[in-house]
Amino acid sequence: MKKILTSFALIVAAGMILSAQNIPQAAKDKAADLVSKMTLEEKVSMLSGYEDGFHTFPVERLGIPSIRMADGPQGVRNKTISTLYPAGIAAAASFNREAVYNMGKGIGQDARARGVGIMLGPGVNIYRSAHNGRNFEYFGEDPYLASEAAVNYIKGLQSEGVIATIKHFALNNSEYDRHGTSSVVDERTANEIYFETFRKAVQEAGVGAVMTSYNMVNGAHAAENPWLIDENLRGKWGFQGLVMSDWTSTYSPLEIMMGGVDLEMPKNYTLRFDELKTMLDNGVITESMIDVKVQRILQTLIAFGLFDRPAKDESVSENNPFSNQAALDLSLEAPVLVKNNGVLPLKSGKRNVTVLIGPEADIMPCGGGSGEVSCFDENKVTIAGGLSALGNKYPCTYLSNPKSNITAIEKAKAVVVAVGFDKKSEKENSDRTFALPKGQDDLILWACEHNPNVVVVVVSGGEVDMSKWLDKVSAVLYAWYDGQSLGTAVAKILSGAVNPSGRLPFTAWGSEEKNPTSPYYQPTMTNLHNATSKGHIARFGRYLYVEYREGVFVGYRGAEHFGIKPLYPFGYGLSYTTFDYSNLAVNPSGDGFDVTFSISNTGKVAGATVPQIYVAPKDSKVLRPVRELKGYEKVFLDKGETKDVTIHLDRHAFASYCIKVHDWKVSEGLYGIQLCSDAETVIDEKEIEL
Repeated sequence: MKKILTSFALIVAAGMILSAQNIPQAAKDKAADLVSKMTLEEKVSMLSGYEDGFHTFPVERLGIPSIRMADGPQGVRNKTISTLYPAGIAAAASFNREAVYNMGKGIGQDARARGVGIMLGPGVNIYRSAHNGRNFEYFGEDPYLASEAAVNYIKGLQSEGVIATIKHFALNNSEYDRHGTSSVVDERTANEIYFETFRKAVQEAGVGAVMTSYNMVNGAHAAENPWLIDENLRGKWGFQGLVMSDWTSTYSPLEIMMGGVDLEMPKNYTLRFDELKTMLDNGVITESMIDVKVQRILQTLIAFGLFDRPAKDESVSENNPFSNQAALDLSLEAPVLVKNNGVLPLKSGKRNVTVLIGPEADIMPCGGGSGEVSCFDENKVTIAGGLSALGNKYPCTYLSNPKSNITAIEKAKAVVVAVGFDKKSEKENSDRTFALPKGQDDLILWACEHNPNVVVVVVSGGEVDMSKWLDKVSAVLYAWYDGQSLGTAVAKILSGAVNPSGRLPFTAWGSEEKNPTSPYYQPTMTNLHNATSKGHIARFGRYLYVEYREGVFVGYRGAEHFGIKPLYPFGYGLSYTTFDYSNLAVNPSGDGFDVTFSISNTGKVAGATVPQIYVAPKDSKVLRPVRELKGYEKVFLDKGETKDVTIHLDRHAFASYCIKVHDWKVSEGLYGIQLCSDAETVIDEKEIEL
């Protein structure tokens, strides 16, 4: 056994440089031929956005079409109405790869129906703090969970012949002053936590495009950062698609030419013909540098068939049944029940009236910015609409002004208070508060004064402060921005028609201060005024910077490392039934190990659970997290049913990033294979020695 596993350790680093080849040679040859026939003016024009800033530049005489792009991660937007899917945070909370794949596939179909060839999603930046205004677009705090969601989303979307654009590369973990902030991070932390989802998108999903972020990384803007683009993305990971800038995130024409970005969006702020011509005439750049960028743009478009078919697929309806079903299916699996003292599921019968109140009760909430999508009116189901659709079996009264009717409150069997954020309070280009918007805590407390059975439904892109009322309410459901079927999902879960099966994709700390990133999240200028090095001042003096001093110990990794007890751990979620686990075994298989076990539904109703496999280094010479998620499966079980489950751990599951070799490496030693219900609850464990 030890001999086999030692060999396994030696090959892990080499395996990391293999890439998924999604640009065939024929596409490269055709692109090269087109580049050879283009004028300098045409080539320079191709390096920037065209028309409305959401198209590539056409060269009609050579048969090069203009390709339309569209935001965003939750559906197709920009001058259209489309399917509004659950937000990224909800998709991650589902822990269901198939449902996320179908989300991507549905978005691909929606794009084809509108003549869109490039979708600007998914967004995959790691959830570091609840303050980040774009957390709702992303896939949570854990790079393995985020990678699994991203890979399936991309595969689903690109199966429809539409290019996915993974964003924002890299370390865009806050929205505060995003143009003027530098993320300062060490090499290991960058690779283990913040690069991993991008790497897997390239090497496992064959993503067609990458978008850079607004922020600087270690002092250089992402779009002008050779370490990010040339050394890692193209060099180590073998990416051959196109790299575009985020909108207006370019600053220097020379640095863009040297930094690896191919396509400046939304227009030529820096890559103007006169600017590049001057540098060409002075020998600062060569025309071959321009050719390489145009080549990468063209070969990507050609590889996805965007030159060979009409932009719009007339056979797909804009109000697409497949897309609506995919959005509904995902929305039912995303909400996470974190507290329930028995009030849920709601009691049926005409005497068991539920009252619904709160600012999120009768609106269609969505996060703001490029993730905002407008959906068809007939597909919108608010929470009020969803509860109303349950009919007389679960009678519900919605009160838009509850304080005027204290009595349909005091006599109600339960009061549902729908609170949270919206496109104005949680959005791109600004961070949000940890506390709920003004007045919402008071409304919950007021409801608690008048009824003992208060159920709080939270609509948000991350954790909210519940400290003022958590011990007073009977149940709490994180419903996220759950898409156009939000109301249907909430109603079915509250009534028990659907058993909640979502799990937290982040650690709920309970307070801002408990989060290990809190001392380092806000940008700072500390000590710069005392610096004696003029070079240091020149590099950072004009900018704020965020130091990732917690290193790899973000989220649940930090809970164990720093000895902090969270309010609710990563991977946590309640059900209306119970599960029993047995027969854990770990056996060598292929490039790693198969972890097998049995799950039984020991409760009274059908439901789904999410067994999670964590790898726990026992005697590592390198400082590592106590445990890390390396496998999971969503398992549906009828009442009384038992299923056998197998989860494969490949060699990468045991690796950490080694700064000495600048690559991933498996260290010899003892490892625990832990079967867990969440990041802090170990059900069973087996040990192996590498």
